[in-house]
Amino acid sequence: MVYKWYRSCGISCCHRSTTAQRTGKIEREVDERYTTLRLVGHLQAAHLEALQAHMEGNDLSAVLDLNQVPLVDVEVVRFLGTCETKGPELLYGPPYIREWIRREQDRPG
Repeated sequence: MVYKWYRSCGISCCHRSTTAQRTGKIEREVDERYTTLRLVGHLQAAHLEALQAHMEGNDLSAVLDLNQVPLVDVEVVRFLGTCETKGPELLYGPPYIREWIRREQDRPG
């Protein structure tokens, strides 16, 4: 299954198919033990609600594959930091995202 999100989402956003409007997608792969949510493209805070809905709807353990995520914002980093400590497991991804998560977790307050 492939789910897409769009930069300027309005009433007709689901009908747009140009790559210029698409900022990313979620690819869902299920095997007998895990549900892998492969994130592709730029991940922003506006996408977190949809991502959480996909994670909550799984009977199996979920893992997030970040291998094709080149860019995130601070809210996503904080969300991923929570995932890293409480689950789901984070796979791959650019080293800067892991470093940013570590720095956010080390911040006081």
